[in-house]
Amino acid sequence: MPAEFLKKYFADMQRIFQAFSVEEFAKFISELKDAYEKGLSIFVFGNGGSGLNASHFASDLNKEASLGKPKRFKVTCLNDSPALISSYANDISYADIFSEQLKNFMKEKDLVIGISGSGNSENVIRAIDYANEEGARTLGICGFKGGRLKKVALNCLVIDSDDMQKVEDAHLIILHCAVQWLKLNLP
Repeated sequence: MPAEFLKKYFADMQRIFQAFSVEEFAKFISELKDAYEKGLSIFVFGNGGSGLNASHFASDLNKEASLGKPKRFKVTCLNDSPALISSYANDISYADIFSEQLKNFMKEKDLVIGISGSGNSENVIRAIDYANEEGARTLGICGFKGGRLKKVALNCLVIDSDDMQKVEDAHLIILHCAVQWLKLNLP
């Protein structure tokens, strides 16, 4: 029955949020706040639904969290140029679509955020590895116990679920929480 399915889905989401680490969220906010205060660039990316969450997050930080403030966030979503992504995928490899873009734009100490529902997306892992090698700050956002992303990112937000849709739902809610906190608490 649809009603019972919906109740179970909502109950699963409640369990996911009760298990979520508020300490990791506080670290995430601290990294975003630090990048804002220092005028550093933030790069965010992911595949599929995670790529859409990355684009949504970049838009919200650039507009919602920045509007009316003397300083503004400087956020680029590496998913937002299909021409660039397809040219790297065609001429080099799909596994390098994000790391190659970072080579063009990232500077030391910038903040690099990779989103991967499974935590095992090769192109996300390669970009985080490159960012670490070049002295950037790295954050992972994932589910499924964290996968490889949890091991390579300096900090990681892990959603305790192995259901991709629930992981992506939780990611978007966490990202919205971050945007609202920043909007309300940054000068």
